[in-house]
Amino acid sequence: MSSPPPLLSRYRQLAPAASVRVSPLCLGTMTFGTALKEWYGECSKETAFEILDYFVSQGGNFIDTANAYQHEQSEMWLGEWLSSRNNRDQMVIATKYTTGYQSHMKDRIQANYGGNGTKSMHLSVEASLHKLQTTYIDLLYVHWWDYTISIPELMHSLNNLVVSSKVLYLSVSDTPAWVVAKANQYARDHGLRQFAVYQGMWNAGMRDFEREILPVPCQER
Repeated sequence: MSSPPPLLSRYRQLAPAASVRVSPLCLGTMTFGTALKEWYGECSKETAFEILDYFVSQGGNFIDTANAYQHEQSEMWLGEWLSSRNNRDQMVIATKYTTGYQSHMKDRIQANYGGNGTKSMHLSVEASLHKLQTTYIDLLYVHWWDYTISIPELMHSLNNLVVSSKVLYLSVSDTPAWVVAKANQYARDHGLRQFAVYQGMWNAGMRDFEREILPVPCQER
């Protein structure tokens, strides 16, 4: 009698507007690195690779990172792992832009390495593609709302990434519900790709997400 398949191999569609199939758990890699060990502790490259290997052995295929995690070590190590395991096509990789990912490079003018703007987006995505050693990002998050970019600029710039095949799906994190609703309506009205996924904070002590955010994706279905 054969053993049952791993629980993480019970793949499901990510979202109504994102047909890619993912494992029921997404592996976060914010702590993969040693650059910020004073805040997050230390996770060596060897340990990170062991965690990634085990995740995949259990059927996991959905991995989350960001441009600035651990002063870029998270993306770089994930890219090295993808290359060494030759499994990029099997994985669904989510990354984020907005946080100033070059803040540790003190000799550089930081003005456009962070924020929601088009130049920040362009620089960050190109850097992420290089670090991840890939030609495309499955899921790109607007990491947080900076209150400076216009919704038309944001949605047209994001749509250009989809049209160029550098990004497959658009997503948003830690952004007011009214912004997401307005942005998706603008995208619908102008034939642009919409946000398909929202990532936000929820725990037993902070339940604002249930009241402020959850109604939006329910209406967007």
